[in-house]
Amino acid sequence: MNIEDLKAEIIAYSKEIGIDKIGFTTADPFVELKERLRRQQELGYQSGFEKGTIEERTEPRLLFPDAQSIISIAVAYPAKMENAPKSTRGDRRGVFCRASWGIDYHDALKERLSKLSDFIKSKETEFTGKLMVDTGELVDKAVAERAGIGFGGKNTLLITPEFGSYVYLGELITNIPFTPDEPLEDSCGDCTICIDVCPTGAIVQGGQLDSKRCIAFLTQVKDFVPEEFRDKIGNRLYGCDTCQAVCPRNRHVDFHLHADLEPEPEIVKPQLKPILKMSNRQFKETYGHMAGSWRGKKPIQRNAIIALGVYKDNTAIDELIEILVNDPRPVMRGTAAWSLGKIGTDAALIAISEAKEREADDQVLYEIDLALNKLEGGAASNAR
Repeated sequence: MNIEDLKAEIIAYSKEIGIDKIGFTTADPFVELKERLRRQQELGYQSGFEKGTIEERTEPRLLFPDAQSIISIAVAYPAKMENAPKSTRGDRRGVFCRASWGIDYHDALKERLSKLSDFIKSKETEFTGKLMVDTGELVDKAVAERAGIGFGGKNTLLITPEFGSYVYLGELITNIPFTPDEPLEDSCGDCTICIDVCPTGAIVQGGQLDSKRCIAFLTQVKDFVPEEFRDKIGNRLYGCDTCQAVCPRNRHVDFHLHADLEPEPEIVKPQLKPILKMSNRQFKETYGHMAGSWRGKKPIQRNAIIALGVYKDNTAIDELIEILVNDPRPVMRGTAAWSLGKIGTDAALIAISEAKEREADDQVLYEIDLALNKLEGGAASNAR
């Protein structure tokens, strides 16, 4: 079949299987990206979640020797949720970012890419390909930029003309030399809103992110969250949408095109206190289908503890004391001490003081002392 005719058929078929945008680019190395990644590495801005070497992330033929072109896809996801439950005193709730609404987007896009691959194979028997979504070596955003899906925003996200930045990305490396599409021009202009309002200053400059300061990263680490970031995390259980929510390109953007990506309100904005007592099985049954579950329950529970402290929810004191006293995980005990210190009642002070007498872990003791210093300092200040 003529390659241009095949390309047209692929584009038409992609609409039938729930792909909202599709673009084509070469399998040539991503030369500029390689230099940017090296600079990120030198500055210590990488998250550590990246897969592969810089060469593997920028040279498609190292991953797929027969590579001739790359097909990039985008699938739009919702920006707003109907009937979102309210967070109220005594019934505080956390929130999962929009990219964790619905089923795990890795599964959703891999299913679409697999169908696309099978379709091409049915038309071109010599076709071979390799698909990847997010966790693969290639940088999805860079592929999508070069394929004309959208442009790279200053918030480091891909921004499409139609769907803003609320899109999932994936790609299919192929052995067919499709005609590449033209990239779009950057359109952020002089706007710096995302840089100005980033809660932790993680967007160093337009298009450059210090991943280790990014709340989306911080909510996923399994260790203690540095104290300077805890209040800024707020009630986020997984991810952060601030740099998307403030983007003018996302104003009035809200697409509900795919049932499998629709949020379940009680799941994506859950009550905080029940999360603290969840078993591994309960966590998997409740959240296992979501992208936000990939690191397991530990980070989600720790973030729930932080959120209760930020809310100063004194109805959670008994649960937090139970964690401080009996949880076998130092990160949980230490974070509970911090949270109780934020709540700051007499019961919290007594519980933290008693816990200090029993605690043997140095990091937990550090958190206990931090909480006690704040509580005692506050008491001294109130006495003056």
